[in-house]
Amino acid sequence: MRTETTGHRVAPSRVLVVEDEAPLADLVATYLARDDYEVEVIGDGRTAIQRSREWDPAVIVLDLGLPGADGVEVCRAVRTFSDCYIIMLTARAEEIDKLIGLSVGADDYLTKPFSARELVARVGVMMRRPRQSVTDASSAQQTLTFGPLTIDVAGRDVLLDGELIELTRTEFDVLATLASRPEMVFSRGQLIESVWGTGWIGDDHLVDVHIGHVRRKLGDDPAEPRFIRTVRGVGYRMGSGT
Repeated sequence: MRTETTGHRVAPSRVLVVEDEAPLADLVATYLARDDYEVEVIGDGRTAIQRSREWDPAVIVLDLGLPGADGVEVCRAVRTFSDCYIIMLTARAEEIDKLIGLSVGADDYLTKPFSARELVARVGVMMRRPRQSVTDASSAQQTLTFGPLTIDVAGRDVLLDGELIELTRTEFDVLATLASRPEMVFSRGQLIESVWGTGWIGDDHLVDVHIGHVRRKLGDDPAEPRFIRTVRGVGYRMGSGT
């Protein structure tokens, strides 16, 4: 069975599939089980919130349209007690659906219909992603400061003017990656590799969405940035300017 390491604790790699379409849920669960994950399937949102708290899954595959509580509500609730990876499933391809799901803390999304093999591949990449992708031996003890912004890499805390800013794990990793080398302009591909990991598949514009969320939480105006600068045609870097 695959395992994940959280601190010094080694636990089974659990995937909670929250999907009310039974045939699809069973198909996804079958593919995940074949890849040696421990899988549970739940068909309604409120039960999913309760089970997420009790079972502590490593990944939640979460449908947007659910009875009881929709995927956005489930994601928002889960983020109050868990930093597990969340892959949002939506039957609607409109960009707003993707943005809403990601804005409440989802790490990735897939639009139906999708390949079960692709979903399992994305779960696999997430499970190989380091829990603290930027806290290697050279940076684990660093506290990075940019004016009123302080990033405690080891503690995974972000303070702005002394106030704690709540970021999701993915948002923190994006910000800390940029902050670790403020002289460098990171392309989307480089941020994907650093944060999501080598082998990640999907739309690299996911980076833009998470950058947008970090900016919003930091009160950082892209037109007059204090912290995250867009370098047109290249990518992003820490620092003010246009």
